[in-house]
Amino acid sequence: MLLPLPLADAYDYKVPEGLYVAVGHFVIVPLGKRETLGVVWGEGTGEVAVAKLRDIIEVLPALPMPPPLRRFIDWVAAYTLAPPGAVLRMAMSSPSALEAPKTETVYQPSAGAGDTRKLTPARRRVLEALSGGPAMAAAELAQLAGVGGSVVKSMAAVGLLDAAERTVRRSFPRPDGGRDGPTLSPAQKAAADALIESVKARAFSATLLDGVPGAGKTEVYFEAIAAALSIERQVLVLLPEIALTAQWLNRFEDRFGCTPAVWHSGLTSLERRETWRAIADGRIGVVVGARSALFLPFADLGLVVVDEEHDTSFKQEEGVCYNARDMAVVRARLVAAPIVLASATPSLESIMNVASGRYSALHLPARHGSNQLATIAAVDLKRLPPERGRWLSPPVLDAMQTALAAGEQTLLFLNRRGYAPITLCRSCGKGIECPQCSAWLVEHRFRRMLVCHHCGYSEAPATTCKSCGAVDHFVACGPGVERLAEEAHAAFPEARVELFTSDSLASREEATAAIERMIAGEIDILIGTQMAAKGHHFPKLTLVAVIDADLGLNGGDLRAAERTFQLLYQVAGRAGRHERPGRALIQTHAPEHPVMQALVANDRDRFVAAELAGRSAAGMPPYGRLASLIISGPDPVAVDNVCAAIARNVPQKDGITVLGPSVAPMALLRGRHRRRFLLKTGRDTAVQPLLRAWLGQIGLPASVRLQIDVDPYSFL
Repeated sequence: MLLPLPLADAYDYKVPEGLYVAVGHFVIVPLGKRETLGVVWGEGTGEVAVAKLRDIIEVLPALPMPPPLRRFIDWVAAYTLAPPGAVLRMAMSSPSALEAPKTETVYQPSAGAGDTRKLTPARRRVLEALSGGPAMAAAELAQLAGVGGSVVKSMAAVGLLDAAERTVRRSFPRPDGGRDGPTLSPAQKAAADALIESVKARAFSATLLDGVPGAGKTEVYFEAIAAALSIERQVLVLLPEIALTAQWLNRFEDRFGCTPAVWHSGLTSLERRETWRAIADGRIGVVVGARSALFLPFADLGLVVVDEEHDTSFKQEEGVCYNARDMAVVRARLVAAPIVLASATPSLESIMNVASGRYSALHLPARHGSNQLATIAAVDLKRLPPERGRWLSPPVLDAMQTALAAGEQTLLFLNRRGYAPITLCRSCGKGIECPQCSAWLVEHRFRRMLVCHHCGYSEAPATTCKSCGAVDHFVACGPGVERLAEEAHAAFPEARVELFTSDSLASREEATAAIERMIAGEIDILIGTQMAAKGHHFPKLTLVAVIDADLGLNGGDLRAAERTFQLLYQVAGRAGRHERPGRALIQTHAPEHPVMQALVANDRDRFVAAELAGRSAAGMPPYGRLASLIISGPDPVAVDNVCAAIARNVPQKDGITVLGPSVAPMALLRGRHRRRFLLKTGRDTAVQPLLRAWLGQIGLPASVRLQIDVDPYSFL
């Protein structure tokens, strides 16, 4: 029995006489003094005497967990070295869906409905409302017939209506794969035909759909979705950001006649329950969701699509550390379905998988129609700096003025939330720090709060410095999007300025409304973080200005250059996607940097080649393997003692390098002191057996936590 708890092993239970239990059944079992849910995972181990086993209490009425999902849970647990129960918990994210669904009483005409002696005008209206239609609940039928509920019940009592019990369940519209789609370009048509063939083959394949921004990648994989629907198989589409779904859902509805089912953390418990059940029943054809949608109980999954496959938000950094892009490939393989990985800036891992023959590739090298890619120019801030205390350089201000005069829109991109990243005391120079993390509190002036973006701690802005006692000597340092909005309002007082960030748009509905205003031309200057960088199509947007292009290049992160290139290339691709040409201006202090040079030259291949060469020379991914160990706890001495024990058992083998222990860059997070080890091996070395042997004998105090991150993306 596998329980959805962070436990390393399954437990044995006894099947009581008269109870039928099979592998995959959801059950209720005793655990200590309480009862808990579990899934029958296989035969018992026999390690515990039958007389000592506790009985399974109840088998729940839900459909059994499909075998491919059980195999997927085992695979993810083995790869990430996470407890299988912790992975199972992600697949049981809606416990109420396992209960028996509610029923309701519905009514339909009986064989005696023609007895005119029992018919009153009100009763006749009830029969007319039911004529030729389905059975209905009393309240619905009474409202339609214009009578009271007692009339319906009295008709059942005298034999005019038959009552029956019906399961209450939400209906989901079925997307119509037979609807005609838009006219595709020859390149799109060739790519779509290849994907359609892979869907019809009903076999695993992995395809990288590589196309420049605006090339029409979505329309291409929509054709693959239509092919899957035509053979009545289910489709999963993973998107990295909830804000991306707004325009995507509209495009989907235009193509297939209805919206798909969605799955993300913003759903209510009722929505999660009904959606989970309908996926398990096979009543939902297409699901679009965040990374957690990978663990849904699809009845017959026939196609997986990962849009913006390079996006780092597909990597879960806490709990079970996994990359949803890579696990999606595994999920597709386990159900013998094709997977499409779409991006304008593919990850180096996917590029290498194409080069090695593991993935096939389809290319869309030009924008759809006559639209051209935006021209990109670097603004050297050493030569053309903004005015003192300002952040918009003269070339950017001039370009914004030109765009406004032409009735065109501007996107100012700064990947930094809030008003200012640091608040300093001018008397002593000390900044205001989070009490729970090694991080500055970020000023959010519009909310009048100082906020930690790591743990969520917040406090009201102070007037007195805690270090030196100076009053009213605080100064905001550096720009955030709120400060940029303030500057844009001052420079262009007549312009309509809006923010597009996770702080200003708290829900998908708010993000959708902002996108609709932008499309309608009701916004002149949009100021956004990475939420605005990808997936959006704004016809009147012709100018993109990146305010601090060097921001992501600092810190020594392995993927810093790759991530910065992807982000800036994507945000530049928002400009000029309709009839008017677009341009992007990138403010930088390092125009000579290879990332900036590649962007200006529009030479992605040169950048990729140089980045791969550097990774190869250093033996770093995708040419090597990494695994990160994060040891944390409230007591730094206890944490250091565990680190010392781990260091004494470091594996001593050729081709294996272990760095650490070292204080993590984020040394304190949510009140826990953090240390790190980094294991580095060759590409052909399996790190999981190494880690099991290394860490298997290490005892952990209850207060100390060891987190393993295979293939880490974050080095904080």
